[in-house]
Amino acid sequence: MNIKDLPYDDRPREKLANSGPAALSKAELLAILIGSGNPEETAVELMQRLLADCDDSLRTLGRMSIAELTASRYKGLGPAKAITILAACELGKRRALEAAEEKRNIATSKDIFNLMHPIMQDLPHEEGYAIYMRADHSVIGRPYLISRGGIAETNVDIRLMLREALMRHATTFAFIHNHPSGNIRPSNADNKLTERLSKAAKLMDIRFLDHVIVTPDNYYSYRDNGQL
Repeated sequence: MNIKDLPYDDRPREKLANSGPAALSKAELLAILIGSGNPEETAVELMQRLLADCDDSLRTLGRMSIAELTASRYKGLGPAKAITILAACELGKRRALEAAEEKRNIATSKDIFNLMHPIMQDLPHEEGYAIYMRADHSVIGRPYLISRGGIAETNVDIRLMLREALMRHATTFAFIHNHPSGNIRPSNADNKLTERLSKAAKLMDIRFLDHVIVTPDNYYSYRDNGQL
């Protein structure tokens, strides 16, 4: 059965037009993006199967590669459709980032996590960012990418981080990096980096607010745990 053979009110596009996007399931919304399925499945059925393989998680879907999406298991999903799906997932992340950026003051570690999570949640490797703030903790510009590394570590240039703080006339900054593995606990290297950052910031008379480790589902704050 093709989508056009379904009852009119059950067709995803018509259903969205009549009832709004909230009335559609994830599979139906994805079916609109890909447009068609394969000779054995409608677009909705194909997307239901894909989502089942992702434990019904759009986050997991967004981490898939084009090669994984176009595997023979998903007949009817070619590169163009796979790219469309990944583009939609990226738009969702950027929408979440815009919502986080509307709150331009950092009061807690949770504020830092909410700002950085959309950027870092799907990264397969480690990255390090700095957030720069004024004395009232209002954010100056966008988060600044300091380093990009491998699966287990990233090298951080403290001089570069502090130079950017001076260029932005920041009085306060926070450092954030991710653990793609999902392990929330800081490593010995993380602890040593935090100590070096704290000492360097004091020398420059810039407040080091926090070092936050972001995982796909949680975060660790050095300040919240009494380590700053």
